[in-house]
Amino acid sequence: MNIFIDNKSGAPIYEQIFTQLKSQIISGTLPSDEALPSIRSLTKDLRISVVTTKRAYDELEKEGFIYTIAAKGCFVAPLNTDLLRETNLKKIEDYMEKIVHLAASCNLSEQELTEMLHFMMEE
Repeated sequence: MNIFIDNKSGAPIYEQIFTQLKSQIISGTLPSDEALPSIRSLTKDLRISVVTTKRAYDELEKEGFIYTIAAKGCFVAPLNTDLLRETNLKKIEDYMEKIVHLAASCNLSEQELTEMLHFMMEE
């Protein structure tokens, strides 16, 4: 498991951890039921606060990417395909919102935008 903290990034550290772990889980780099480092261990390795690490783990658990077993630790949850689909749909919506704003700034019509999408999907 590789986590890189970018101090120059505007993103909070807990969010960087959350995003990187989530990405590794979705990609399969971290397989189902794999044990994650303990909060204290990760805190020590990354030289960050326990509160920061705990917040990242709590967010991952809240979204269903990890689960906790008392006195044993945190583990990667089996991938829920519905959850994965929802996550990807949300990303697509976010990108589409940016595309719509960009298209408006260029005075692109809906038809021109649709043609661009069709062209991209054919490739």
